[in-house]
Amino acid sequence: MAELYDGPIVDAHHHFWDPANNPHPWLSGNENIPFRYGDYSAIKRRYFPQDYFADAGTHKVVETVYVETEWDPRDPIGETRFIHTLAARYGAPNAVVAQAWLHATDAADVIAAQASFERVRSVRHKPGGPAHPGEVGRSRTLMSDEQWRRGYAELGRHDLHFDLQTPWWNLAEAAQLARDFPDTLLILNHAGLPSDRSWQGLANWQEAMARFAECANVVVKISGIGVAGTPWRAEDNAWIVRQVIELFGSERAMFASNFPVDGLCGSFDDIYGGFKRIVADLPRAAQEQLFYRNARRIYRTVPDTLRHAQASADMRTPA
Repeated sequence: MAELYDGPIVDAHHHFWDPANNPHPWLSGNENIPFRYGDYSAIKRRYFPQDYFADAGTHKVVETVYVETEWDPRDPIGETRFIHTLAARYGAPNAVVAQAWLHATDAADVIAAQASFERVRSVRHKPGGPAHPGEVGRSRTLMSDEQWRRGYAELGRHDLHFDLQTPWWNLAEAAQLARDFPDTLLILNHAGLPSDRSWQGLANWQEAMARFAECANVVVKISGIGVAGTPWRAEDNAWIVRQVIELFGSERAMFASNFPVDGLCGSFDDIYGGFKRIVADLPRAAQEQLFYRNARRIYRTVPDTLRHAQASADMRTPA
């Protein structure tokens, strides 16, 4: 019998920022960079924990994972220091994915410095590369660059994961990276960005994701799957969500809001309410993994005492 999940949530991917006071080049000024959701002017504003939890509404978000926001790359530690200040003040975020430019000459020092912060569990550096499937083979991403890979090797020395944001057509390179560094957990962001919703586009995405899922040291976030100019609807995204879960299993996937960015596509309730409806027929244990347990385990979240107490009480309540 289908039953909507009503337990605690660990949001595995979101952002906070204050572009008026902190260095976010893409959020500053009147000019927009090319972006998969089109015009993003609406999110060029301060977004702090109180704004996030207002958006979350009645969904029981008890812990969150902050992901780097393309802060000025000349000061990656400044972003991590800023977000830990927010965490001390508000109790969230409870884990951090920090910035580190892996091919930089100081990558080893930056990674070591990031790892010294209490809540840093992973780093992200978007590796660029082919912008559409037709370019694959004519150019490659930084995942194949030797200097970048030397930076990647530093992650294992500090027990850090890697958050990867790249479209599905680059996943063959990502799979090779995962195989070459089997002790580093690779976390694919935004379900491999299945933005082409044509029959062939989805078939190609599914094939690439299936091959990537064969790597034992990879997991995936189900997030960031909105489509520009289209309201977020469960019926439009259900097949993608269910395919990810089928390929990776409920133990290697986790839901995330990507707020405030995905607020350009729908409300928090549109997205998390949609996730809940899509997986309502799964066993309660599988739903708990997707919404709560996996993100908490993978990111080793530092709990906020009050919210964690409520989560523990919820988890003891029989389904």
